Amino acid sequence: MLSWAPDGFNRAAERTPPHVWFGVSATFHYLGPSFAVLLFPAVGVLGVAWFRIASAAVAFTLVTKPWRTIARADGRTRFMLVGLGLCLAAMNASFYLALDRLPMSLVAAMEFVGTIAIALAGMRSWRNLLALALVITGVFILIDVKWATDPIGIAWSLLNAMLFAGYIVIGHKVAQDGASDGVERLGAAMLIAFVVIMPVGLLEAVRAFDSPRLVLAGIGVGICSSVIPYVCDQLAMARLPRASFALLLALLPVTATVIAAVVLAQIPSLTDLAGIALVVAGIAVHRPPTEAPQAP
Repeated sequence: MLSWAPDGFNRAAERTPPHVWFGVSATFHYLGPSFAVLLFPAVGVLGVAWFRIASAAVAFTLVTKPWRTIARADGRTRFMLVGLGLCLAAMNASFYLALDRLPMSLVAAMEFVGTIAIALAGMRSWRNLLALALVITGVFILIDVKWATDPIGIAWSLLNAMLFAGYIVIGHKVAQDGASDGVERLGAAMLIAFVVIMPVGLLEAVRAFDSPRLVLAGIGVGICSSVIPYVCDQLAMARLPRASFALLLALLPVTATVIAAVVLAQIPSLTDLAGIALVVAGIAVHRPPTEAPQAP
């Protein structure tokens, strides 16, 4: 049970299939960033990253009291929280720096590359290896020949992909080790991420402080990008094997392509649609490993 949440929410969270939580996360994972791209000209890339993490840290602080989580944690858990916080800060900044130069669908496809090894580590059947092969093929079709179009953008995107893989590994550990307090630990990690990003993005963020409209937009980006999807990730990670969660992340290029088309008018080509179809086929073929029944 989540100590900060009402009992009704806890009961609903337990009854809701983890794939539903993942679907909500996948939608908001790129809905928030698509709004962030629209803010880049007015606030700056790192300024928007600052607003994203700052507003998420405040939201988590109001409901999870992260300082209490950090104070009660043992040395190993604190080390894990610091690692997750550093990963979140660097990942969000590099993600936005990549989005400033590359199409969202391409950044999303490359983001998944870092999770391939995680998914492969959990593959134990020919069916799942076929699923992985379909997904990899689809992702690389999405990447296409765009590797050389913007070396700086690709570099930021590759860094984001590596950090995203780190987020999955550490976040999954937080969700499963924390049992009932995975979201509370996420709140503590987000507070640490804010301490890290504070000196990096503050100078750009200050430009928006005299505009209530921009401040509210920045807060909205944070809620959509780092509160809703990360909480849903924790609720899904707590009940899905890490390999299954990693492979489901292949849906992110699909959601990113759809959202980018609707919000940013980045219309996919026929080649992009073929890559998306292969990703969806891989998800359909994949079968999670059967877990041993728990003792009564």
